Amino acid sequence: MTDKPTLRKRLRSERKIHVAALPAVTRALLFRTPPAPLAALVPDDAIIGLYRATPLEAPAGNYAKYYIERGHRIALPRFAADDAPMEFATHCDPFGETDLENGPFGLKQPGSEAPVLVPDVVFVPLVGFTDSGHRLGQGGGHYDRWLARHPGSTAIGLAWDCQLADSLPTEEHDIPLSAVVTPTRLYGPFA
Repeated sequence: MTDKPTLRKRLRSERKIHVAALPAVTRALLFRTPPAPLAALVPDDAIIGLYRATPLEAPAGNYAKYYIERGHRIALPRFAADDAPMEFATHCDPFGETDLENGPFGLKQPGSEAPVLVPDVVFVPLVGFTDSGHRLGQGGGHYDRWLARHPGSTAIGLAWDCQLADSLPTEEHDIPLSAVVTPTRLYGPFA
């Protein structure tokens, strides 16, 4: 089996080609609302953790709008510094993003005054996934460490279809996903 760094490089390249081939209008129509079967994994009062996508990641911004309109509290990752542990903090303006500031990794994040939240459901970005719920992340381990500290949280991946892998190398610290959403299908929920 291919090692993780080599696999990340290949999957990132495939993702880049895939996203570049999608017309902008098509990209704007994808990931608008969660698929109906996903509702079984999202309790009515759940705090929802999302992420601000890079240009090549599956976008999560419309999910933030969808869930806040249904009365859920929304949280985004926040880092006090590059080497600080990831936490989630309140994100109350997914339409204007006026409550976000630049974070240490070049991504917008909730400001330091935003209260910390522990999401019940966390939508996670990924580089690759399997049809059984294994995930290959960016390599920093932020989500695996956060999920290990919060074992009651449900992790759901958002991905492009091209990110599906037949198999992925896994290690003891890798936390499997409960489901994965792509533009064409829902994988899971996994037991």
